[in-house]
Amino acid sequence: MAQRIVIVPGWRNSGPGHWQSLWAEQLPHARRVEQDDWVAPRRDAWVARLAETIGQASQDAGGQRVVVVAHSLGCIATAHLPPATLAQIGAALLVAPADPERRGVLADFAPVPYQALPFRSLVVASSNDPYCPPRLAAAYARAWGSEFLRLNNAGHINVASGHGPWPLGLGLLQSLLAPLPAPPVAEASHA
Repeated sequence: MAQRIVIVPGWRNSGPGHWQSLWAEQLPHARRVEQDDWVAPRRDAWVARLAETIGQASQDAGGQRVVVVAHSLGCIATAHLPPATLAQIGAALLVAPADPERRGVLADFAPVPYQALPFRSLVVASSNDPYCPPRLAAAYARAWGSEFLRLNNAGHINVASGHGPWPLGLGLLQSLLAPLPAPPVAEASHA
């Protein structure tokens, strides 16, 4: 069965030309999270919609774990997911995480969870991201148990910083796709 990919845009969504939008169109079995309010995000609503989308994608794949591709505030929403939803994820590409403590409109997402994610993950950050200093992105990666890749002068890794199709990111995603661990199997009780 084909690997399901859940694309998680950040604050204000990922518009036309953004690598997430392009990937959503070209990757088979990709599903994009759609939030009700992209401008004034609320953590509970965003996390609930993300959990719902992940659950649907996993169900569509016969219970197979999904791969999350998150950008900016989408990375932080992913870290806030409840354990049952995190168990449905096999890997995550977490690109240019946001710093909700530095932007008032994102404050509902603070504090950012600092616990290990139960799946393989890669945090990709930039040396000059205006929305999250690279040291903070590295701290997220350490706390989440993620691999860390710092790009030089890549901005917020979006259209404004010259990242349309972003072939490097697609290559990083491919490296996360193979092979994913199977979901845990519950043992039957022999009482």
